[in-house]
Amino acid sequence: MNNRFYLIASLALVILFTACSKSDTAPTVVPAYSSTQTLTVNFSTTKPFAFFGFKDSSLVVNTDSATAKWDFGLRFTNFLVNSNASGPGKGGVIMQDGVFANLTSAPSTGYAYDTTGTQLAIKDGSWYDYNGLTHAFVPKAGKVFFFRTADGTHYAKMQLLAVDYLPFTGPAPVQLAYKFQYIYQPSGSTNF
Repeated sequence: MNNRFYLIASLALVILFTACSKSDTAPTVVPAYSSTQTLTVNFSTTKPFAFFGFKDSSLVVNTDSATAKWDFGLRFTNFLVNSNASGPGKGGVIMQDGVFANLTSAPSTGYAYDTTGTQLAIKDGSWYDYNGLTHAFVPKAGKVFFFRTADGTHYAKMQLLAVDYLPFTGPAPVQLAYKFQYIYQPSGSTNF
């Protein structure tokens, strides 16, 4: 009888401990990544684009322009989105009006892409005002870009803060410095 009791008690303990496995715990949520960056671009319509990738928060070299390592490209005031006519990626963009902090969810559909080299998803002049006296490109207030990244499965929201001329230094070409803030969602969620 005593052995039978120990056997039943041991079996009950085994069942109890195997029923509570670690797979019952909630998955770890990866927080969104937030950053403010400055991207230096050519003040020319013939020089190479500067390519940026949200996932790595970095400038992507021009030799990788035919890859999905970048999400958007900039040259002068022209944006490229990595998809269709502009790259091999599955990216897209939607520009919305609103306050950056208040727009907390990316749309699930409706993303535009570059259809040709002249029919770009982000229309030149749609995001800035040009001051002819100072020759300044001033980002329009309340314009927020939502990107579906080049991998087609992640989202980022971005707002341009400033566009400044860099000082001319000898033989170097004139360049523009684009300052922008963004949030990248590494989990694939559309929520920020």
